[in-house]
Amino acid sequence: MTVKMRPVRTISRKGLLGEYLGYFLVGFVEGEGSFNVSLRRKADYKVGWQVVLSFNVSQKDPSILYLLKETLECGIIKTRKFDGLHSYDVTNSSDITQKVIPYFKKYPMVSKSKKKNFSLFCEISSEVDRGNHRNIEGLKRILYLREKLNEGAGRTRKYGINDIFPKKESSETIRRTPIRLGMI
Repeated sequence: MTVKMRPVRTISRKGLLGEYLGYFLVGFVEGEGSFNVSLRRKADYKVGWQVVLSFNVSQKDPSILYLLKETLECGIIKTRKFDGLHSYDVTNSSDITQKVIPYFKKYPMVSKSKKKNFSLFCEISSEVDRGNHRNIEGLKRILYLREKLNEGAGRTRKYGINDIFPKKESSETIRRTPIRLGMI
């Protein structure tokens, strides 16, 4: 009895080009990536705050991060000293609007939560691109959108919307309860 063997095709990263690479990287980012918006206090800014858009992916093995960086042609790769974790980060807003966002529009996300986060990130990026982060109303819109970004347990923010725009307490909420003597 003769057993016929079919040829085995070897897949290497070198052969991973075009759409295959695009969908591979998007799948990787779906699992390990994040679209974020952070704030920095800036006394010299008109609104007192800087809006920082960021896209990042973290991994113990940096190989795919280098592939992502080479593909998107932007960003940096950092390594944390205490645990050796590698992180690919893009924070330049023009790189985000001209390279990162178009890439993920060309190769769309599949999961519902990543689609939602990416869509919110695109809206916020558009606001920043139009310069709306430089006025109070635009900053408020950005912060309301940001509140919906990456919802869920484990999300932490150094500054929330109420830190930037504290809710004004109305006279109704600051009522003083009269002290009634003789009721003790």
